[in-house]
Amino acid sequence: MATISNGGLVKGRGYSAGYAMSQAANTSPRPNSFHERNYRSRQNFDTLSLRSLRLADGPLPPTAMADDRYSVISEQLDPVGHRPLYKSQGNGGFARSYTFERQMSAGSATKAASEWLEGGEVTQSRTIRAPAMRTLQRFQSNNRSRLSTGSFGGVPAASQVGVGGSYLGMVEHGSRAPSVRSLAESSHHLQDQRSMEMYNGHSTLLSHQSGGFDDIDLPSAVKYLIASDPNLQVLGAAYLQHKCYSDSNAKKQARSLQAMPKLVKLFNSPNQEVQRHATGAMRNLIYDNVENKLALVEENGIYELMRTLREPDDELRKNVTGILWNLSSSDNLKDRLARDTLEQLTDLVLVPLSGLGGSGVIQQNPSEAEIFYNSTGFLRNLSSASQQTRQKMRECHGLVDSMIHYVNSSLEVGKSEDKSVENAVCVLRNLSYRLYDEMPPSSLQRLEGHRRNNSSMVTGELVGCFSPQSKKAREHYMNADIVTFTEVSKDPKGMEWLWNPQIVGIYNRLLQRCELNKHTTEAASGALQNITAGDRRWAGVLSRLALEQERILNPVLDRVRTADHHQLRSLTGLIRNLSRHARNKDEMSTKVVSHLIEKLPGSVGDKSPPADVIVNIIAVLNNLVVESPMAARDIVYFDGLRKLFYIKKRRDSSDNEKSSRAAASLLGNMWQYTKLHRDFKMKGYRKEDFLGL
Repeated sequence: MATISNGGLVKGRGYSAGYAMSQAANTSPRPNSFHERNYRSRQNFDTLSLRSLRLADGPLPPTAMADDRYSVISEQLDPVGHRPLYKSQGNGGFARSYTFERQMSAGSATKAASEWLEGGEVTQSRTIRAPAMRTLQRFQSNNRSRLSTGSFGGVPAASQVGVGGSYLGMVEHGSRAPSVRSLAESSHHLQDQRSMEMYNGHSTLLSHQSGGFDDIDLPSAVKYLIASDPNLQVLGAAYLQHKCYSDSNAKKQARSLQAMPKLVKLFNSPNQEVQRHATGAMRNLIYDNVENKLALVEENGIYELMRTLREPDDELRKNVTGILWNLSSSDNLKDRLARDTLEQLTDLVLVPLSGLGGSGVIQQNPSEAEIFYNSTGFLRNLSSASQQTRQKMRECHGLVDSMIHYVNSSLEVGKSEDKSVENAVCVLRNLSYRLYDEMPPSSLQRLEGHRRNNSSMVTGELVGCFSPQSKKAREHYMNADIVTFTEVSKDPKGMEWLWNPQIVGIYNRLLQRCELNKHTTEAASGALQNITAGDRRWAGVLSRLALEQERILNPVLDRVRTADHHQLRSLTGLIRNLSRHARNKDEMSTKVVSHLIEKLPGSVGDKSPPADVIVNIIAVLNNLVVESPMAARDIVYFDGLRKLFYIKKRRDSSDNEKSSRAAASLLGNMWQYTKLHRDFKMKGYRKEDFLGL
C-alpha cells in the first residue's frame, strides 16, 4: 500500500489503490443509534480551522464567531525586518537585539500582549552601527577632511546595508518574527498635505557642508531628497531612516514635510545606493504607522515597489519585500496589495526561490532566504483577508505550487523547523478556510460525485432499484468514492493541491517531524481541520484517509499533551472532525477517550483549557458515544463522569454555559446505555443527574 508519511509524494494510482483497499475492508453499514435523533440536531459540532489571521485588537470577523465549525486562526505577523532593527545605546552605537518570542495564534478573544509570550524573552545583543548612522558619520568624516579645499566628499562605492540588511541574513531566521497586536484601523482620513516645502537654494547646502552636517534636521534631510546630487539624496534618506527608527513624532513630521512622495520617486533612482537608502527609510517610516502606509500607497508606491523588485540587487529586494510585508498588516490594504502584487511576486520571488522553477532543489543564499521569508510572511498576512483575496491567491498561477514544493522539499532535507516553512503552512491553512464553500462549482461537483447531485434525497429514496441501506447501494457509493479518489489524486496543479489526498501526508509528516516550531504544527493541524470539516463527501473521504492510511491519530494525540491552548484548539477541532467521519468508532474510542478526559477540569482548582477546547473534547466524546458503547464505558472508567458533571453545573459565564450544554447532551446520551446504569449508581449518580438540566 502506497503511503505518503514515510517518503515523498506518491503518484495518484498507487495512492488510490491503497485507499481502495482501505475502503474494501470497511463495508459495514453505519449503525443507527437509539439516541441518534438527539445527536442529529448537534451535527454542527464539527469544526473548521480559521485562516491564519493576525492578532486582532478588535473583534474577529463575524463569520468566525458565529459558526462553531471554524476554530481559531494563525496570527498575522509583523516581520523582523519591519521592526526598526537598531536602537540607540547612547554611546554612538546601536544594539541589534535578536529576540526569541512566543508567537501565538489569535483566539476567539483578544489577549494582552504579555499573554502571547512563553517564559518571557531571551535576547542576545551585540553592538553594531546602524546603516543610517554609518552613512551620516561617513559624510561627516568626508566633509571635515575636505573642508579646507571646499570640495564635497562623495559616497564610497562600497554599498551600505539598509534596514534589514545582511545582519539579518547572518542569523538566518534564528530570530522569531515578533508577533504584534493588530493595528486598529484609524477612523481619521489622511489629510491632503500636498504643499511641498521648496528647496531654498544651494547656499543652504554649503552651510551644512561647512558645519559637517552636525546640525542636520528633518526638514533639511527631506530637502536633500530632491537635490540633484545623489550623495545628498543618500544622506537625506539615511538620516530619515535613522531618525524614524522608533520616533513616532519624527514619522509624523516627515509625512507632513512630504517625505513620502519624495522617497517613492527615489525607489527607482539610477543610483543603487539611493534606492537602498530610500527603501530602507520607508521601512522605518511605515512601521507601526497606518497613516504613512496609506500615504505610501496613495503615492503609487506599490507600483514603484514592484518595479524595484525586478532589480537584481538582493539588499534592495530585501527592503522591498520587507515593505510589502509591513503594508500587509493593515487590513484595509490587503485586497489592493493582492490585486497589484501577487502575480509579479510569485513570478519574481516565489517560483524561483522555492525551487519550483529550476532544478527542483531549494538553493538560497542568506539574502535570498530573507527575501523568501519576507514574501511568505506577506502572503501569510494577505491570506487572512477577504474571501475575494483568498480566491485570488488560490487562482494565482504558481503560488500554491510554490508553497507545497517548498514545504515538501524542506521536509525531505530535514528543515521542518524553518520559519519560511511556518509561513508557507500558515498560507496553506488560510487558503483551506471554507474551502468547500469557496472552491469553483465544477471542482466541488467533481469531489461530491453523483451521490450529492440531489441534496434533497430522503431516507427512503431508492438508489436505482436499491434502498439506501442495502449492500448494493453501499457498494455503489464506495465504487464512486474510489473512482473520484483516483481521478483527484492524479497530477494536482494550483489550488487542486489544497484538497488533494497527497496533502494529508504532507501535514502528517509535519506533525511527526516538527518538534520545536509549534506554530507550524498548529497550522498543519488547522489545515487538516479545515479539509475534514463539515458533511461534504470529500471531507469524509480525507478524514478516513487520515485515520486509516496515514494513521494520523497517534501523532495528533501526542500533540494533545501540550498545555498550549492555541495548539489544543486546532488539534481537538481536528479530532472532532475525524471522530464524526470515522467508520470504526470502537477502535477510535479506545485510543482517544483517556487522552481527552485527562484535559477536562474536574474541580475549581484544576487547570482548565478554554471553553472552545472543552466543547471540542465533549463533541468528540459525543460523536463516539452515539455509536460506541465502548466510548461510554471508557468515559466511566477514566473518571469522566465526575468531570462532565462538574462542567455541566458550571454556568457562571457565557462560555461555561456553552460547555455546560454540551456536557448535558453527552450525559443524556450516555444514560441510554442501560448496561451501564449499575456503574452509574455505584458512582452515586441517578437518572435525574443525567437527564436533568
